[in-house]
Amino acid sequence: MKKTNSRLQRAARLATVTGLGAIALAGCGGGGGSSTPAPLNSLPDGVTQHSMTVYGATSVSNGATAAQQDLLTGGIGKTGLGTTAAPTYADPLNPTAAELRRNALHSNYRAILDPSANGGYGTLYGPNITASGSVTSSEGLIPGREYLASADDGSGRKRVVMAVQVPDSFDVANPCVVLGASSGSRGVYGAIGTAGEWGLKKGCAVALTDAGKGVGLYDLMDDTVNKVDGPRATRAAAGALSHFAANVTDAARTAYNALFPNRLALKQVHSQLNPEKDWGTDTLMAARYAMFVLNDRYGTAENPLRFNAANTLVIAGSASNGGAASLRAGEQDGSGLIDGIVASEPVAEMPTAAGYGITQGGVAVAGYGKTLADYVTYGNIYQPCAALAAPAALTEVTFFNFIGLGGMTARATARCDSLAAKGLVAGATTAERSLDALNKLRAFGWSPESDQMHNAHYALGNGPILSAMYPVSYGRFSVLDNVCNTSFAQVDAAGIPVAVNPATKAFSFAIANGTANGTPASVVYNDSAAGARAWQFAVSPSTGTADFGLDNALCQRALVTGTNPVTGVALGATATTTPSLMPSAAQSAAVRAGIAEVLLTGNLRGKPTLIVSGRSDALVPLNNNSRAYVALNKTIEGNASNVRYIEVTNAQHFDTFIPLSGFDTRFVPLHPYFNQAMDAMYAHLKSGAALPASQVVRTTPRGGVPGAAPAITSANVPALVAAPTAGNQIGFAGTSLAVPN
Repeated sequence: MKKTNSRLQRAARLATVTGLGAIALAGCGGGGGSSTPAPLNSLPDGVTQHSMTVYGATSVSNGATAAQQDLLTGGIGKTGLGTTAAPTYADPLNPTAAELRRNALHSNYRAILDPSANGGYGTLYGPNITASGSVTSSEGLIPGREYLASADDGSGRKRVVMAVQVPDSFDVANPCVVLGASSGSRGVYGAIGTAGEWGLKKGCAVALTDAGKGVGLYDLMDDTVNKVDGPRATRAAAGALSHFAANVTDAARTAYNALFPNRLALKQVHSQLNPEKDWGTDTLMAARYAMFVLNDRYGTAENPLRFNAANTLVIAGSASNGGAASLRAGEQDGSGLIDGIVASEPVAEMPTAAGYGITQGGVAVAGYGKTLADYVTYGNIYQPCAALAAPAALTEVTFFNFIGLGGMTARATARCDSLAAKGLVAGATTAERSLDALNKLRAFGWSPESDQMHNAHYALGNGPILSAMYPVSYGRFSVLDNVCNTSFAQVDAAGIPVAVNPATKAFSFAIANGTANGTPASVVYNDSAAGARAWQFAVSPSTGTADFGLDNALCQRALVTGTNPVTGVALGATATTTPSLMPSAAQSAAVRAGIAEVLLTGNLRGKPTLIVSGRSDALVPLNNNSRAYVALNKTIEGNASNVRYIEVTNAQHFDTFIPLSGFDTRFVPLHPYFNQAMDAMYAHLKSGAALPASQVVRTTPRGGVPGAAPAITSANVPALVAAPTAGNQIGFAGTSLAVPN
């Protein structure tokens, strides 16, 4: 049943209001004399509003209560966000929703940008920087109201979480909404440091959404879940507030636990809904919910539908998976709800590599236009070996010291040896084999500028994590299926699955990022020769060596291609474990069907769009994503295309890596260019200012001593220009995107 904007029904909804400024609900007076009923402000179909909280900006404290929090920083301000240690909990085993929200803002903000002062925090960006770019001594707290809701498709299992933030500075005469789909697999606050901060400073309402991802951590041992606002409970106790629980019976769960104890399920992976296919529609739903919120907040009896798509500026802006959601929403928006798009380092799921091309420095690029599942599972096979090649050396950050785990280089060498034994790389030495692996990655779409990122990306487990997650999600497999003999669990120092630490589980909403990155879930290979182990320790049955579980990586690759990566033979009717671990043809068909559901079209319907990417991005390689998407768009929309592409040298996917030794001297942050792109889009939509032309931005790394690079200045990260010089222009020749060296 839809809820309307009548005074009586609004009173019922706001009975859940908490925090400063809790609203006193007066009696309902009489209406006007018109016989024509006023239009109703109704919640969008499928949306349930859970709460509205008023946040002030009167206190900066690590112990900030809900009343003392603000929209952007959770009450801890610029100083608190810049501090590595998260605020503490009064009771770590029973954190409150307010404490979890505060700490989720802290972790999500820091995860998307470089929070170090030398890297630009507090000088180039940060809560203390005004919307006009002035550096202040302010803590940057932003008061306002936050509305929390979830959307479902009727199954009770979708649970897309949305938070619409309306700052007190919202200007009803110049209304604007910024749509912030979460980056990566993060929860509802995943875009707080990008779309959130920019929009709130601008006085816009910000519609955050997890787009069906988020921290839905389900413990199969005790049947507990995260609620949509953070605290944990049993599935039964959480009821309609459950963010995610695996769709399994108690009997099946008990039987599974006996064979595979201490395993976890993740929402994006195990919802069996392929949530990525809905990233665009979920973003549009957040926009419609934002309109409801604004009308609920500012509507009057005479004009209950004060804000709509015609009079409210709407920008979809986010990074990575959030950038992909923004593009997908733009493609699917046929009603003119979205006015402009800013996508930073988007994961652009390409439908084809035909009909367009890419050149760099006048030379045609060979590998481009592949899907996430394709390049991730391919990279997962070759990346650890390629990271040992001389051109990929980043000696300051090795497998060993990057994550504090010994033996990583030896295992990478073993991976090279195992690949050679299976005929997948050539060469008699590790140097030769690793260079061959690196050249394979380059031919598959990675650029030489990203060579030095392979080490860190594999050490962090991006290949093993994403290869374990996405095929399972696309194929709509159950957590019980253990696809490719892979599961998820917290592990001990030896990589053995253990029960989740109670405190870690209690505040997982704040620290987890929706993936199996170890907080608390890790990727576990059940068939490791020494017993179930995390991917870092896995011994492949076919090789008998600790080679990061090559057998599992090959199985995951086969899910995407439908063939055995070693023999090239089509998969059989049943999954196999001997002589090699391979999925069935039916499993692969399910995965490929799911991939087909997430492909973009390249048609943005003429919407003004700015795409920003770093040239050294090794996680989302440009030739398979930003460059390919822009080229496809140009071939489809032709002169109607309103897309501009910004490529930044010496920038890569994770600004949060930059404080690390070796990254600080080599790489610059991409985040300032997201902010500049948002500024340019706003100016274009508000005053008709021209969008900056497509261009390469030439940055200057900070240099100096690794681990102690000098402080960044604006000279390191020059601004976008309206008309780039000839050598920096990105053009379109024939059917090819032309990018200068």
